[in-house]
Amino acid sequence: MQGIVFSLEIGSTKICALVGEVRNGELRIIGVGQAPSRGVSKGMIVDVMQASVAISQAVEQAEQTSGYDLSRAVLSVAGEHVHSLNNSGAVAIANKNEGVTGEDIARALDTAQAIPLPHNRQILHLLPRTYAIDDQAEVSSPLGMHGFRLEVEAHIVTAAMPAIQNLTKCIKMVDLEAEELVLNSLASGEAVLTQSEKEMGVLVADMGGGTTDIALYSGGAAWYTKTLPIGGAHITNDIAIGLRVPFEIAEDIKLKYGDCRPAQINPTAVFSVEQFNDEKIQVGRQDLAYVIEARVEEMFNLILDAVKESGYDGLLPAGVVLTGGGAQLKGAVQVANKVMGLPVRVAAPRNLEGLVDAINSPAYATSVGLLRWALSEHNVYRPSERRSEWGNRLTMFLRSLFPG
Repeated sequence: MQGIVFSLEIGSTKICALVGEVRNGELRIIGVGQAPSRGVSKGMIVDVMQASVAISQAVEQAEQTSGYDLSRAVLSVAGEHVHSLNNSGAVAIANKNEGVTGEDIARALDTAQAIPLPHNRQILHLLPRTYAIDDQAEVSSPLGMHGFRLEVEAHIVTAAMPAIQNLTKCIKMVDLEAEELVLNSLASGEAVLTQSEKEMGVLVADMGGGTTDIALYSGGAAWYTKTLPIGGAHITNDIAIGLRVPFEIAEDIKLKYGDCRPAQINPTAVFSVEQFNDEKIQVGRQDLAYVIEARVEEMFNLILDAVKESGYDGLLPAGVVLTGGGAQLKGAVQVANKVMGLPVRVAAPRNLEGLVDAINSPAYATSVGLLRWALSEHNVYRPSERRSEWGNRLTMFLRSLFPG
């Protein structure tokens, strides 16, 4: 298999575009583009025009670094509008002599996804968890097996149709098509989890700017997913309000001095900051850490509540894997371990080749995971000819906004 895979992560703090080259089934990162997010809040589009401008900037950079014109992208999906549930479906095996066929599996999955949906919602993912044939449970791959009755347990992810339409509208405005839409946490799981962790039972928590997306795996499959409306931007907002500084300054403070382990910080350590009224004040680093610790504890308590709500809190012997930009906060592992009582590690994307230095960070887990998802689903395409002139996409987009 050879060709190009292109991922587009549309987050609350950044837009990230990655281009992967596939040769003999192996993935190599050849293009990276990034732009500050605009028109996106808590994972959802709130301003189509602003979001489209930011998307076009990130895509343009990815095209420049890769040397390819891009036309189809695998998109990330997040936001409180995303819901999930588990359901089962069963069918009679059509040919008892031949055994279970792909058509039998498809019919069983169709039965599982026959759930009542409001007119404004759509199924985003239909993921088989486990199969059963007659009285034999926990069948991982039923193809070719003999029996009379095939049953599947599936994890179903649904999304609000208007939110998806707004997302796809943004990329259409920059001459892109959606190849597939993938939930953030599932994409991140593809980038940072090992197969052993998925088999044993693990929770991945993608700590983004506006949301925290979680996915629980057991037996090699996703059992539970949820998007929580809290992320790193909430920490930044706490700092901005507490210190009375602009959000951008608060973000810089978080990145430079952020730590959620106040007991480990020198109580005499301070830094200076200029407030809205141009007055400079001295801020204790330990005081800042107490503010951050309180919010981070809340985040992990919300994650713990969600896991308990799922009923699968006893299925996590491999613990918790933190990823996303928020996972880079100093002390996040210790707070997560204290709140959740489980082994915790921070993970960046694994087994990368190509432009590794640009994306070797937990902040790029979703973007890399989207590429791996595309590769596993065989969403690889032949790119159009190499570009001879840079800036075409953004220029054309801006002209469409301001004709004449």
